[in-house]
Amino acid sequence: MTPEQREKYSRQILFSGLGEEGQEQLLRASVVVVGCGALGTVAANLLVRSGVGRVRIIDRDFVETSNLQRQTLFEESDAKEVLPKAVAAERRLRAINSDAAVEGIVADLTPRNAVELLSGFDAILDATDNFETRMLVNDAAISLNIPWIYAAAVGSYGVTMTIVPGRTPCLACILENEESEPGAIAAEATCDTAGVLNAAAGAIAATEAAEALKLLAQKREALHGKMVSCDVWSGKFQSVRVARNPDCRACVRHEFRYLSGEAQPHITMCGRDSVQIHERNRKLDLRELGRRLSATTPEVRHNDFLVRFRVAAYEVTVFADGRAIIKGTQDPAIARSLYARYIGA
Repeated sequence: MTPEQREKYSRQILFSGLGEEGQEQLLRASVVVVGCGALGTVAANLLVRSGVGRVRIIDRDFVETSNLQRQTLFEESDAKEVLPKAVAAERRLRAINSDAAVEGIVADLTPRNAVELLSGFDAILDATDNFETRMLVNDAAISLNIPWIYAAAVGSYGVTMTIVPGRTPCLACILENEESEPGAIAAEATCDTAGVLNAAAGAIAATEAAEALKLLAQKREALHGKMVSCDVWSGKFQSVRVARNPDCRACVRHEFRYLSGEAQPHITMCGRDSVQIHERNRKLDLRELGRRLSATTPEVRHNDFLVRFRVAAYEVTVFADGRAIIKGTQDPAIARSLYARYIGA
């Protein structure tokens, strides 16, 4: 550790739970954050400022004005430029702390790329907006033997739990049972139906980041080992010890339905009336697509990362890897029809 780093992290080094040895571990540690919304921006910000040596951020989405209320790494200029969240976050975090190697990846985490994108890290942080992706992270983390931290926030409520493969219950232990259909996830409130307070996201993301520091600094004895929840509006905080399912298909039987792709559906995203189309086997020339659409379609905008245009009541955003987000519907059939019509089958 250099003299400059000792000064930069001096208040953290003074904390007896970490000390100089713990700080040295953080400088050598690596973490991948899946999702860069309300939870991901707070957690990534805290970890980069703490001196974590390598931080990868994976996010498929772009910055919108409605994000700014709670997604603390972004500014109005990011929304005006329609920047991908991973790109905007990388730029901001690199400016915050040059010690950290920050890498933003504009991608959707899928069974096809999960192992490649998550391998080689000391911990994985969940900052996603749907349970299908969380279950994919759960499968991949157990398969790769990497600890990960589940987190979610909606309304004024948040919840988080640290999962250490082979030692703790996993997310499938909690969400699945013998009567469940493969891939079945119960309906939950979302940001679209219940809204979300930035304080709730901040509180649970800070708790998630604290658990990550324990993992990354090799202080596993300090892990709380429970599911922690809080409601910042009512002031209720709770921690519950969760039992491991002795017949869990994921952490016991190692049946990875989500990692194999068996249980990966269309994803309707939190906070929007939207459907994402998965077309990852094609590469698009965004400049040519933008030029072609401009001839027949109003309100076309494009940059090096995406093309966005409006069709009647729908807003379509297309990424270079072929993915598209169709806003204005929850019907996959309508979304695929628009995709085929304007981008091609």
